[in-house]
Amino acid sequence: MKKKSICCAFLALLLAACGKPTDTGPVKTDTATANAITVEIEKERSETHEWLKSSPTSYLAAVDRVNFGQKPALSVGRAEENDVRLPSEDVAPHHLKISVEGDRFRVEAVDPNSGFKIGEETKREATVDPSSIQVGRFRLRLSHQRLPAIIVFDPQSPRFAEYKGIDYFPVDLAYRYELPLQRDPKAEKLVLLSTRGNQRKAERVGWFEFLVGETVCRLVATRLLEPGAGGDEGLSVFFRDATSGKESYPLGRYVDAKKLPNGQYLLDFNAAYNPACAFSDYYNCPVPPKANTLAVAIRAGEKDSHYH
Repeated sequence: MKKKSICCAFLALLLAACGKPTDTGPVKTDTATANAITVEIEKERSETHEWLKSSPTSYLAAVDRVNFGQKPALSVGRAEENDVRLPSEDVAPHHLKISVEGDRFRVEAVDPNSGFKIGEETKREATVDPSSIQVGRFRLRLSHQRLPAIIVFDPQSPRFAEYKGIDYFPVDLAYRYELPLQRDPKAEKLVLLSTRGNQRKAERVGWFEFLVGETVCRLVATRLLEPGAGGDEGLSVFFRDATSGKESYPLGRYVDAKKLPNGQYLLDFNAAYNPACAFSDYYNCPVPPKANTLAVAIRAGEKDSHYH
């Protein structure tokens, strides 16, 4: 998966040196610590460039998406009549049958010599959570999100030829905050729209309040309530700001709030990233709620690299 933020171990090491935020303003750091954080951010950006350019899990490696729709199962194989066709000699004509079983997927080999890999282990049948499996040279992402689908990744994807890097705002630690989470006592359930038109269920965990210059800003932190969503430690903040549709991606951007050992959350907009839909049509991405539209410009994190 694409890396989204500085690793938790690095955060823990820096926590003592970073000091505490002034009210809801940016975290104040000494010069040495600021330099170390900047180096780590730049390193991660470089790794993300390489990931997008050539990784078999890159957004550019995605070549197909087949939704289950009303079908309880999809067929996978080299033959043309399959629901998911993988045109390669290392795939059997009728390779797999993949069924949705509640929040999980049942994967079964069909042809006598066919199989699939989970990690390094070859199997002929398995029931798995939303995850990825290997079939020949292809990776199949079994995506649930209450809109079950199979996304096909090909290391020979022609879209790699379209690679043109990723644009970022310069690193600016004035957009890096260590904040308390103001929890929603009701943990209210929300419905988020998605780029494929379906509704995605989420929980409003609470809010983060912070200063951008002299402007007080507030963003809702959510947790997606669907199979395959992240755990309790990470919270998602889907937002738009005054750069959206100009310097940054029109739909909006995402930033992950990372829980720190002191109970606060790191909200670093230098790690703000575009949804996968900014690079590929084969994804299903949450649309930022209207409440998370900021009047100020957040000139930090990922810009719009114009892959569409």
